Amino acid sequence: MTEGALPNTSTLTGWRKSTYSNDQAGSCVEVQDGHPRGVPVRDSKAPHGPALLFQPPGWSSFVTALKAGRLAP
Repeated sequence: MTEGALPNTSTLTGWRKSTYSNDQAGSCVEVQDGHPRGVPVRDSKAPHGPALLFQPPGWSSFVTALKAGRLAP
């Protein structure tokens, strides 16, 4: 699960969002690579935070399951 949260992410750079996201929906998550404490994930509509912080193995498992279609809505 999550390792915690980062209350303010405005100083972090290198955020990215899914290539499946488009500019019209506005409901995207962004991920920041290379953070020393884990994988920060935030709502793209709130660029100053907060962000949830996930451990890399858990985040990797989540993304793998999502890509494989095992997390159907």
